[in-house]
Amino acid sequence: MHYWFWLCPLIAFVSGSIPFGLIIGKSRGIDIREHGSGNIGATNVLRVLGKKYGVPCFLLDALKGFIPVVLASNLIQIAGKPPAFCHLAFLDGIATTVAASQQFQAQLVTVITALAAVLGHTFTPFAGFKGGKGVATSGGVLLALMPAAVVILLAIWWIVFKLTRYVSLASIVAAAALPMLTHLGARFHHINNDKSLPTLWEAGTWNRPLFYFSITIALLVILKHRTNIVRLMSGTENRFENPAKS
Repeated sequence: MHYWFWLCPLIAFVSGSIPFGLIIGKSRGIDIREHGSGNIGATNVLRVLGKKYGVPCFLLDALKGFIPVVLASNLIQIAGKPPAFCHLAFLDGIATTVAASQQFQAQLVTVITALAAVLGHTFTPFAGFKGGKGVATSGGVLLALMPAAVVILLAIWWIVFKLTRYVSLASIVAAAALPMLTHLGARFHHINNDKSLPTLWEAGTWNRPLFYFSITIALLVILKHRTNIVRLMSGTENRFENPAKS
């Protein structure tokens, strides 16, 4: 097995571990863990420091998941299939191309890379293995793996948030919807987007590692929100109001 199969997840974990929320808080002279919810994720940065810092934190947390997965899908390519999100031609010289019959292995390493980025964020060694809840980083890796599903998930998140003003509930509902969307994608997505050809599900070429990954991410995000779930059930969860002015 090519060394990229092992190096990509390592790069992803290190990338995911960068605690941007903590760094941004320190740049403003505070430890973000001592304010708001105590979380180092973008939502708490937004709540405590405002949009000027919260939005960049969200984008950075998403990018640290997005970039390693795009790199992995370009460094380990399946013969006859382009990378999921975009083709980085400058990496072709060092990329490994595997036969279509080995697509499961290529899909698996890309998904493990995605999972490593999320685990790096949620259990960052740079903050005592206590990181964020993984929503932004999960969004970044999913954008690289299944862009269309991200658009739907964002719509679900926004609708739930606008109706309830609970960021936690919106994140939980979107996470729970992820495995269903992944399954439906396999059921209705045709080979090479040609409707005259069988669906990926019918052909047996659907991305099984991605489906298992979606279940894992959904469970991880929901687990990281367990205290929010308790507060939601008891009616003590804080609704998201206007963040601090930047």
